[in-house]
Amino acid sequence: MAFHPSPTDSVPSPTPARTADRPLRIAILSYRSDPRVGGQGVYVDYLSQALVACGHQVTVISGPPYPDLTPGVDCVRLPSLDLYAQPHKGHYALRPHHLLSPTDTYEYFGHLSGKFVEPYTFGQRAGRWLRRHGKAFDVLLDNQGLSQGVLRASRACTLPLVTMIHHPITEDRRLALAAAPDTLHRLLVRRWYAFHHMQLRVARKAGPIVSPSESARRHIAGAFNLPLDRITAIPLGVDRAAFRPAPGLARDSRRIITTASADVPLKGLRFLIDAFARLLDEFADAELTVIGTLREGATADRIRALGLGDRIRFRSGLSRAELAREFQTASLLVSPSLYEGFGLPAAEAMSCGTPVIVTDGGALPEVAGSAGLVVPRGAPDALADAIAGLLRDETRRQAVGEACLARAEMHFDWSRIAPRYQALFEDVIAASC
Repeated sequence: MAFHPSPTDSVPSPTPARTADRPLRIAILSYRSDPRVGGQGVYVDYLSQALVACGHQVTVISGPPYPDLTPGVDCVRLPSLDLYAQPHKGHYALRPHHLLSPTDTYEYFGHLSGKFVEPYTFGQRAGRWLRRHGKAFDVLLDNQGLSQGVLRASRACTLPLVTMIHHPITEDRRLALAAAPDTLHRLLVRRWYAFHHMQLRVARKAGPIVSPSESARRHIAGAFNLPLDRITAIPLGVDRAAFRPAPGLARDSRRIITTASADVPLKGLRFLIDAFARLLDEFADAELTVIGTLREGATADRIRALGLGDRIRFRSGLSRAELAREFQTASLLVSPSLYEGFGLPAAEAMSCGTPVIVTDGGALPEVAGSAGLVVPRGAPDALADAIAGLLRDETRRQAVGEACLARAEMHFDWSRIAPRYQALFEDVIAASC
């Protein structure tokens, strides 16, 4: 398989020596970047757009599913076998010519044996691409890949490397193991998360690290055994053009909204479903909208067991405008996660003036501040009580929404956040000279 960008992609020209008045040439690496399939893709879109608005030149280097980027942001697409896009046919994807590529072969058989291999295989492909084109950039930002291939290429090209860690994958692994019902499932979880060993090793060898919150900063330092001074906390922002109040739209009086792009224990959706079931005695007309896809598994089983199939609506594949409208018309948003490195959906809902209820999982209290309501993680009764309190009292609900909007306008503006990335990049570049 060839790993050259497609004809429509932009291959940068070699960069002249860095001067103070020349815009930065920034490469952002992301092994999957479609914003519709996860928060990391949203981050890549937001950050690249904000850095271009600051006058810099940004190239996103991505594996599939690819991003839909703002005009002015270049993109290099590195193809893979893309086995997760063909769940029923992925085991037929291997062709004889793939066996000539160690990376393709590893991707296929690793996937077949239950490993999540994308961080490693993308890193191998990106590393080869960077060895050819890395001199065209001033700095490289790795979006949670933490792969050996990228680390080696950055050193070979003497390309300053900054790594974004949204949260340590060790937390996902710990919670998945705790939720596994038996020994076989625990073995499967360990197999899936085997890549975390690579990420731990690379994090300890790589350069400066960015985290999206102080909570994540402390957690990363502890989980990866890193000194705190290697990690800089820079919060995320939202698209203020899309996520804003809509005075002309009426809010549903009994519609709760949440997001769960992946049905994994970390997201705590099962606790919200239990809380929602307890609300129905008092609020018979309540509805729950989940931004995500319902798949067969523990969540679907729980919904059927509680008889909630006609009371919970799942929506996926939404555009940014459609997602904003969901927030703008909901009564409130609940983020029931057991852990978040930031909690972007809560920030987006707050920017729409939507009252939020979050757990004390990770950085969610940092996002909500004193504006939203915070309850203990993994506690359906506490969630139900907090939701019921807001549904009963429209005046209080409106006051919480107004406080959430004010906090969002103060803290989640990319025009204030992007210069902090620029300053970090400038420091890293200066230190490498």
